[in-house]
Amino acid sequence: MAQASATDTVANIYRTPELWQKITFTFICLVLYRIGSHITAPGIDVLAVTAYFQNQGNGGGILGLYDLFSGGGLSRATVLALGIMPYISASIFVQIAGAVLPQVDKLQKDEEGRKKLTQWTRYATVFLAVVQGWGFGLFTESLPGAVATPGFWFKVQMALFLTTGAMFVMWLGEQITERGLGNGASLIIFFSIVERFWPGIFQTFSFLSSGAIGPLQILVLGVVMLAVVAGVVAITMAARRILIQIPQRTVSRGRMRQEARNFIPLRLNSAGVMPIIFAQSVIVVPSAIAQFSGNENLKTFAEFFAPGTWLYFVLSGVLILFFTYFYTSIIFNPIDLSENLKKQGGFVPGIKPGAKTAEYIDQVVSRITLPGALFLTVIALLPQLIAKWINVPFSFGGTSLLIVVGVALDTMAQMQQHLLLRQYDGFMKKGKVRYRGRQATGGL
Repeated sequence: MAQASATDTVANIYRTPELWQKITFTFICLVLYRIGSHITAPGIDVLAVTAYFQNQGNGGGILGLYDLFSGGGLSRATVLALGIMPYISASIFVQIAGAVLPQVDKLQKDEEGRKKLTQWTRYATVFLAVVQGWGFGLFTESLPGAVATPGFWFKVQMALFLTTGAMFVMWLGEQITERGLGNGASLIIFFSIVERFWPGIFQTFSFLSSGAIGPLQILVLGVVMLAVVAGVVAITMAARRILIQIPQRTVSRGRMRQEARNFIPLRLNSAGVMPIIFAQSVIVVPSAIAQFSGNENLKTFAEFFAPGTWLYFVLSGVLILFFTYFYTSIIFNPIDLSENLKKQGGFVPGIKPGAKTAEYIDQVVSRITLPGALFLTVIALLPQLIAKWINVPFSFGGTSLLIVVGVALDTMAQMQQHLLLRQYDGFMKKGKVRYRGRQATGGL
């Protein structure tokens, strides 16, 4: 039954021209992105950069996080090494500005204002890409034998190539969002992470065949990964539903009044993966400062925060908890929600509309954010702790699994919406309405 249902779903997708065109367009854009992610930037010895990433490991650093989201483009020193991250960072800055600055918040509520904010986001993306491209040039120059002709013009060249690549990726993401299926930026990160799963699987079997790890370690690691995936699916779909009632008009001779009941779903993990990204970005600041300064005292101090140390795990947990509450407060505004509910005439049973409703919703969000924050902390740190405990020569992060599962569920939901809309359209087109013995038509 399940197999037949899956077959029918695939057949329905193929029989829906609009959905099939969106899927095809999205696939072509992603293929172009993956091709560009293997074109090496000029003037760099790729083997030297790759050797650095292999020796240092990329489990907890900001460079490893960028390399993860770019599908290995950073470690291969490609023209798309920055990936979609400058655009995501610029979008986050604009989103935070909307929560802090009333002028930006006003622009977010207007159609023309949103177009202006989109332009600002693109300009900010260019600025961040130039800075990060210049920084990548400095980084590669610090690696022995990585750059043949270091100097000012090399850094200008890197900033130019990587900024152009970042703008191309941003354009691809916008095209997927507008003409394809799903969110373009999320799908680009999704396929960048998925592409790296296969080399990791082959590496695992090579370690197993060479005796570096045993079957029991593989079994424990596999159980942990399955548990993480199941937990991600459960928490991603989990929501606290708040009952609301919206009065309807009188329906029977002026005497009967109905009330429509509905729910406001408040997700337990409304912050998504952003708290983990923020926390990892902050915790690598000491090591980044020490690396660029060359001060031995700072390097000794930064070793206390190195991935795998107890201070790293404690500080990461605290930062994830903090940023979960911080980011949730930015993206979720209970005052606006209560005002929109009041304009529709709706109310929460037992709660006075307006300020009291906003306070109630804020209390509920604060309570459900705690288990969501604890879940993110466990997802981010448990795989690393397990990998260190069983002493495997590689590590996997819950961050990538969280992103992959979240994007997959969101994309599947959008596909289901397209199929459902197609069914309604087919029903309206095929349906026959007869009036006074004749079939009604769309014309007069």
